[in-house]
Amino acid sequence: MNRFSKAQKEAMAMALESKDKLRGLLNIIVEDDDFPVEVANEAIRTLSAIKDLKLKRSLSQNLDELVPPEFRCPISRELMRDPVVLATGQTYDRPLIQRWLNEGHRTCPQTQQVLSHTILTPNYLVQDMISQWCKEHVIELPKSAQDVIDEQVITDADRGRLNSLLCKLSLSVPHQKEAAKELRRLTKRMPSFRILFGESSDAIPQLLSPLSTGTTNIHPDLHEDLITTVLNLSIHDDNKKKFAEDSMTIPLLIDSLKSGTIQTRSNAAAAIFTLSAFDTNKQLIGKSKAIKHLIDLLEEGHPLAMKDAASAVFSLCLVHENKGRTVREGAVQVILNKIMDHILVDELLAILALLSSHPKAVEEMGDLGAVPFLLSVIRESTSEQSKENCVALLHTICFNDKTKWKEIREDEKANSTLCKLAQSGTSRAKRKANNILDRLNKSPSLGK
Repeated sequence: MNRFSKAQKEAMAMALESKDKLRGLLNIIVEDDDFPVEVANEAIRTLSAIKDLKLKRSLSQNLDELVPPEFRCPISRELMRDPVVLATGQTYDRPLIQRWLNEGHRTCPQTQQVLSHTILTPNYLVQDMISQWCKEHVIELPKSAQDVIDEQVITDADRGRLNSLLCKLSLSVPHQKEAAKELRRLTKRMPSFRILFGESSDAIPQLLSPLSTGTTNIHPDLHEDLITTVLNLSIHDDNKKKFAEDSMTIPLLIDSLKSGTIQTRSNAAAAIFTLSAFDTNKQLIGKSKAIKHLIDLLEEGHPLAMKDAASAVFSLCLVHENKGRTVREGAVQVILNKIMDHILVDELLAILALLSSHPKAVEEMGDLGAVPFLLSVIRESTSEQSKENCVALLHTICFNDKTKWKEIREDEKANSTLCKLAQSGTSRAKRKANNILDRLNKSPSLGK
């Protein structure tokens, strides 16, 4: 008999994926004294995710192996939090049987008997027995158990509803539009539908079937609802690999970056960002043409789409091979132009900080006049993180191109930009500023 359930295997796979990601981030931190602060933040988030997975897996294993059958709800087969007695005398967990009744059922799920009434009577005896069992096994039930169960439980009615909506996507356009709008609504409001979607290997092809001939001639509302549904579904971690590895998903998201309503394009970028949480997905997405079209979307400058595009580019550049791809697609000039127009300064400087480990990116920054502008950002910005990224970029540019020292020296004479930062910046910003100033002071002729 298999030792682990499907859910446990998926949790283990997710933990391995997160560990690989953490290993890569730690390599950057250990090997590069000047690693961007965003890398440290991402490492902290990843470590926290690993901790959560560990706790969930431990609790899941404990519950699966230890919970007595009489403490399990007959609907979910999980430990009951609020046991109640139905008119037939059967005991259920309140949120689950209440949902069953709310859906219009008037029979007992176990016995199929017609109910004489729908009053739910607390089963205090079973509740006390469960509480005592939990204490003995050091298991703490969530305080908001009713809300959690109500959100995540999956019933046969849910499965039937999803199958019906997916089938409608193969019918006429009016049926497709109706189904897509409902799927968008359900996957936004009900986490259980995001979980349920991953149970079927056919669900993704069925969802994307209206887009299978391309996105050019599809009705804009249908297009937007389908791509937004993909975004909603990608929030659930178990769906991320399924979507990224499906042969249709990434190409259709790329098509959607180019066409459709601006909301569709923005949500396609957001979906790519969400899917890129795993490093293997970052690599798959990077090998496609997604980065080029994300940069194009960023360059167009629509306020609704730029932030999602920038977030996706940043996430993809956390793996080394995507940095070169991003630079080759002209990202440095696009990003500098936006920063010079005072657009998404903090977010875009964070991307440049990641790209600064690529020699071509550093060369381009110098050639495109980044030095004086980075100095002006240090003087004018109220963001300590942006100031830190600016001085780190200046440090990299100047130590790779000695012709830029003249601009630094002239600015220092006129504004004392780095001298002030060396006194008031973050610890990393102070260190970078002092390194530059020391170099200027030790080489008086440098930059003349």
